[in-house]
Amino acid sequence: MRILRLVLLFMVLPLFAFNGAHKFYISVTNVDYSEKDEAVQIITRVFIDDMNTVLNERYGFPANLGNDKESVTDKEFLEKYLRTKFLVEINGETVKYDFIGHKYDSDMVICYLEVPNIPLAELTQIGITDEVLTDIYDDQQNVVHMKVNGQKKSHVLVKSRPKGMLNL
Repeated sequence: MRILRLVLLFMVLPLFAFNGAHKFYISVTNVDYSEKDEAVQIITRVFIDDMNTVLNERYGFPANLGNDKESVTDKEFLEKYLRTKFLVEINGETVKYDFIGHKYDSDMVICYLEVPNIPLAELTQIGITDEVLTDIYDDQQNVVHMKVNGQKKSHVLVKSRPKGMLNL
């Protein structure tokens, strides 16, 4: 029995040796409504190395997000990139959001965004267009979870289908 296990191990082990770790290109965004603040609040998480790569390729800026060399310019380019690739619609109209800030957790950059002054009684639809990183990674997936007033919807947004909606 032991010999059979060893033979099986030696037959299967080479299969794993040639199956290198595949890097996944994914971001996760949570969209919630705060009744207390009357605001749509958004938290988006993206891998730091991917964001640094896209800032370098898109703007020719050698970004240093998440390390000791990070500067105010890094934050400015991060916000600039998000504003071109991450759009919010309220009731069918594209709206401007506030970039509250960002922080790091392990290998992720977490960005905080907010659309203020949105009374719940007037909110009928939220749309998110998320093209973050799709300009450099064709297999990028941007997962968006929306939750407003007890209604939930999740979307996997990709390059060919970058927009998700929640109708209330």
